[in-house]
Amino acid sequence: MSPAITLAFQRFMQKDTSAGIVLIVVTLIALTMKNTALSFVYDGFLHTPVVVQFGALEIAKPLLLWINDGLMAVFFLLIGLEVKRELLEGNLSSVSQMALPGMAAIGGMLFPALVYAFINWGDEVAMRGWAIPTATDIAFALGILSLMGNRVPLALKVFLMALAIIDDLGAIIIIALFYTVELSTLSIWVASLSLAVLFAMNRLGVFRRGAYVIVGVVLWVSVLKSGVHATLAGVALAFMIPLRATNDKGEIFSPSKRMEHDLHYWVSFFILPLFAFCNAGIDFRTISVDELWVGAPLGIILGLFIGKQLGVFGMSWLAIKAGWASMPKGASWTSLYGVSLLTGIGFTMSLFVDSLAFEDEALYKGADRLAVLIGSLLSGVMGLLVLKFGTKPLAEEDQVIYLSSSVGSPMESLTQSAAWFKDHPPLADDSGSNKLPPDTEK
Repeated sequence: MSPAITLAFQRFMQKDTSAGIVLIVVTLIALTMKNTALSFVYDGFLHTPVVVQFGALEIAKPLLLWINDGLMAVFFLLIGLEVKRELLEGNLSSVSQMALPGMAAIGGMLFPALVYAFINWGDEVAMRGWAIPTATDIAFALGILSLMGNRVPLALKVFLMALAIIDDLGAIIIIALFYTVELSTLSIWVASLSLAVLFAMNRLGVFRRGAYVIVGVVLWVSVLKSGVHATLAGVALAFMIPLRATNDKGEIFSPSKRMEHDLHYWVSFFILPLFAFCNAGIDFRTISVDELWVGAPLGIILGLFIGKQLGVFGMSWLAIKAGWASMPKGASWTSLYGVSLLTGIGFTMSLFVDSLAFEDEALYKGADRLAVLIGSLLSGVMGLLVLKFGTKPLAEEDQVIYLSSSVGSPMESLTQSAAWFKDHPPLADDSGSNKLPPDTEK
């Protein structure tokens, strides 16, 4: 590979919009394959049998379920690492910091569920999908905000990321409480023992990540066999990995942050794209327009597009007007509304919850998944238009968002950038004091 191509690839990987672009591309590929003569190749790939066996223990699943139950556990591991860091030392570490994104996240989960329930009340099967429109795909929302350049203040982007972290935490709780099938007592005991071992390792100062991963695999298998959704094992493992530890040389470092850094690109450019490819393949030939405007599909579309913006913006307005929180620095009501619209981009997270709620693909013939795409598209386009034409470029350079390409995750990058700007306020003169934080210059 030539140096020019390698450099172009590296620059693309460092862009804030790259993860969203990759998701769009793989989605289009999946839709194309599913609706052409290549559909048999696509279906064959998804249903490829994969068997792993150790003695009497056998895990036999089609490739699709290995991705949804296995690789997505790694995605939830990354979410757990981010949640833990933000709760202990980040933008969610104090009540004052949590107030606005916390209220917005609650509204962003409650209102879409209410909209969905209003449309589908009385339909027991459709009501299983009430949580589908409560999710937010932060990769897409983050990518659209990045397209806005200096129209979006740093504080508002930190608000969105903090909201997404709380939203993800809510999704974890919802999956644990409402999408758990019949439990296996033996597997629950093995999972509990694994958690006890991980906790002991944490308290004893074990710092090698490999040790946690080995026990984590045992935890994942036991959770998979228990009836609780296997992705929750990733979250549990994340909370057991130390945020600070001392290595053999007496150096203090963070195993949790290093793992978060290492997983970020694998999740953004392999796991989520592969999940999107396998779950976004919808056969349009089996769906009529009428099927989208009734029942579960309609609830998903309106939940994402109407419920999300009402919940996030409404609860934010209430929190600010009541004096419980303050408007993010540099933001306006219009820009806050634009970001509220972007939270309606559910995509990968909504598709994931959809796969739990409606395991029978023939139930809605793909109309439920198409509804996720439509609701997400409407939210993204409207949010982009509001931010593009309803806001003005910011005059102060220190209010512009800069993301460090050397940091493992967008949330970690925002935390460091926000802290740098807080400690380096602009001077009265124009002597170049508003330089970018270290490692963010491009």
